[in-house]
Amino acid sequence: MLELTVLSGKGGTGKTSITAALAGLASKAVLCDNDVDAADLHLILHPDIKEKHNFSSGWKAIIDASKCNQCGLCMSHCRFDAIHDTKNQLEVNPFQCEGCRLCERICPEQAIRSEQNTNNYWYVSDTRFGTMVHAKMGPGEENSGKLVSQVRKKAREIAMMTQQDFIINDGPPGIGCAAISSLTGTDLALIVIEPSKSSLHDADRLIKLIESFKIPAFALINKFDLNLELSQCIADYLKTKNIPLVAKIPFDKAMVHAMINKQTIVEYQPDSNISKEIKRLWHKIQLSTHTVNLHQVI
Repeated sequence: MLELTVLSGKGGTGKTSITAALAGLASKAVLCDNDVDAADLHLILHPDIKEKHNFSSGWKAIIDASKCNQCGLCMSHCRFDAIHDTKNQLEVNPFQCEGCRLCERICPEQAIRSEQNTNNYWYVSDTRFGTMVHAKMGPGEENSGKLVSQVRKKAREIAMMTQQDFIINDGPPGIGCAAISSLTGTDLALIVIEPSKSSLHDADRLIKLIESFKIPAFALINKFDLNLELSQCIADYLKTKNIPLVAKIPFDKAMVHAMINKQTIVEYQPDSNISKEIKRLWHKIQLSTHTVNLHQVI
């Protein structure tokens, strides 16, 4: 079983569209949306939720007004400026509270308690392409890396139990906690880059992160024909990093129309140039399960 994680250095490169298309080509795969802060794979796959689970993501302080004598000790010691005097009553702003629990410990009246947030959920769902594990975090919540670990763990359990050949992860953009958690223990990373300077800059940061994990990686350039000169710069850069460039996807408005119709591009236009290129890409991924040297599959 091979676990593939699709990543990008920045948002908007087309990572999820590529992931969904690969999911449609895989006959035996478990799908996993690791972009828990802004999950969107479900927009194309419209899953049928079978399981729903709560996820705790840190602590928030709560002041019991009946016990508080408004001494202001907690407010003066809160380094996050999360406690305010509102209408002669101390209250905690939940969006500013970082859950350090200092106020709870120093309150002389024991008027402050901390509760774990449960404004986050993870799901196991059925899709037309197979089982999908995904999640939803509330605004401003924390521990996205831990939630990614949770959904990946469940995806592995399902894949092992049902004897699947692949786990396909739609990773988050950037190099934050969720991206690190998406990379840990994965077998192969696919980097999606668009021909823009910002995308190349952020891809460089992502590649350095992948290198630190010593994970095999390969890349594709999406919408490569929008800037042929910059696409060539990206190809040259990838050569210096010894990262195979396995696909160059052309720009086509059909990709947008496919998303509007809640379909992958391969479903929407199976004979288009984009679909043919993605099918070739998937063939290379399948071949990579039989070799450790990605250059051999190009």
